[in-house]
Amino acid sequence: MAERHYVSNKNETVRMFESDFIEFFSRVHPAIPLLLYVPVIAYMVYVSLWQQKLSIPAVTGLFLLGVLLWTLLEYLIHRYIFHYEPKTRLGKRLHYVIHGVHHDYPNDARRLVMPPSISVPLAFLFYGLFLLIFGHLASSVFAGLVFGYVCYDMLHYATHHFPMKRGLWLWLKQYHLRHHYKDDDAGFGISSPLWDYVFRTTRK
Repeated sequence: MAERHYVSNKNETVRMFESDFIEFFSRVHPAIPLLLYVPVIAYMVYVSLWQQKLSIPAVTGLFLLGVLLWTLLEYLIHRYIFHYEPKTRLGKRLHYVIHGVHHDYPNDARRLVMPPSISVPLAFLFYGLFLLIFGHLASSVFAGLVFGYVCYDMLHYATHHFPMKRGLWLWLKQYHLRHHYKDDDAGFGISSPLWDYVFRTTRK
């Protein structure tokens, strides 16, 4: 895809819905994922260690598995759902609401983290799947998945609004902004470029 150039504006935004009610819930303060999900992570670790009596090494390993699963999920969602190109008018409208608006207005501070109306049902869905797959080990893996998600949301916000002037943080910021401003057909990992390297979608 050809390079695209935007003028960054930390206050850039656009109205998406005619309804004030729906428009209100399309905007999310970046602290919301922390407030919602840090207690969930803590509770899941508590259940694993003190109720299920799993060892610290076991919980740590399962937690890291959950983080790894998040990075894969993040990559797959970003590449195959957020960047799917629908043909119908309704499909194009849904795509714009889900992700297209972020590429048109990448610095809209209230549209950089996932709305709870989407993230909460997905959290229940994945916890149910983990119960089926991992049984009594699900709490530890789910804690890691949710931790990975929170890190993703916070890092995504930071890449658009924090300086991140050195080291790994600067590299991650540049990696994601290249996806926005240079080539949105590559660089789908945000919290980690791991799966871009595995599936060869790093920027050429």
